[in-house]
Amino acid sequence: MTEDKPIAPGEFIKAELQQRGWTQSDFALVVGRHIPIINEILQGKRGITPELAVAIGTAFGTGPKIWLDRESAYRLSLIKTDDSEVQRRARLFEFAPVKEMEKRGWIKPTKTVEDIERELCAFFNKDSLEAEPAIQAAARQPLPSDEFTAAQRAWLWQAHRLAAILNVRPFHPDSFKSGLAAIRALADTPEKVRHVPKVLAELGVRFVVVEPLPRSRIDGAAFWLDEEPNAPVVVLSLRYDRIDWFWHTLAHELTHIKHGDKRSVDVNLVGESRVNTLSAIEERADKEGASFLIPPDSLESFIIRMRPFYYKERIREFAHRLRIHPGIVSGQLQHAKEIGWDHNREMLVKIRDIVISTAMTDGWGRPAQHFLEKPIIKNN
Repeated sequence: MTEDKPIAPGEFIKAELQQRGWTQSDFALVVGRHIPIINEILQGKRGITPELAVAIGTAFGTGPKIWLDRESAYRLSLIKTDDSEVQRRARLFEFAPVKEMEKRGWIKPTKTVEDIERELCAFFNKDSLEAEPAIQAAARQPLPSDEFTAAQRAWLWQAHRLAAILNVRPFHPDSFKSGLAAIRALADTPEKVRHVPKVLAELGVRFVVVEPLPRSRIDGAAFWLDEEPNAPVVVLSLRYDRIDWFWHTLAHELTHIKHGDKRSVDVNLVGESRVNTLSAIEERADKEGASFLIPPDSLESFIIRMRPFYYKERIREFAHRLRIHPGIVSGQLQHAKEIGWDHNREMLVKIRDIVISTAMTDGWGRPAQHFLEKPIIKNN
């Protein structure tokens, strides 16, 4: 067998038969096969099965592997194909979760590799996919990584696309900081979260909700539209439908905007599996976000007075004094490991349906397009 053109296994069998002085009939009797089958194998018209390889290997004393290897090499040599298309498709599927994007309607259904590349270029607004899309950030991952996963990259860009078409007031840092109190005032009842998108729009912040893609693990992100340096964006995934998750993640991202952090992507921000090793910027956002909701001295005083008996009624009274929902208090107690993650589940009310009723939303069966005809802020 040559490296460029493998020889059919039948030729090796013929050589073995000649060396032993066996006829095809003799060989057929030895391996227990009919003569027509042996004839087809010798002519290369029939492949050698694993069972036949065992019989041949036993008859010639070579073992079966050499015959299976020869058969595989020969059959592969007969296949004439250009694998460049397979390589292109593999690269595209590594770049983006193509089928998930089709399911969500982000790109049109595709059949050919050319279709896939054309749709992805249109989605990411690029002439080619040789370079990363414009949104890049130091993502905080459970494991060290300097790159986004395909799902995270697509999720972020969909948020970018939706944010770019929102109509909001001009952003002014000082006005934004002074207006944060209006956001905090909405944290006392679940019903008030429906006003968050409009209040943020009045402050010049584009607020978007995008359902997470499978295995993306992103909670939220804060970034600025590249074409508009004064256009901050906050996007949440709402992958956990809990009032404490919503407010902690929102406060965290708003802190990034307040400090002008150009881009931040937050993964496993809330919950028992949250990331514990944070960068200095993320540590600051975590602390300031929590303080934005509950003054740390007030929470510390409550913990000192109540530990270890955090009665539900006491939590509700404390929350009432601070004009904040008790689920947010319970969430911070969980984060501080003062109570278990399974405690006070009834306080962690669901708010997703309320949020997406007014926010620019993609997911949960709701196409974002219907928001385009009724902008959050009308031009005077």
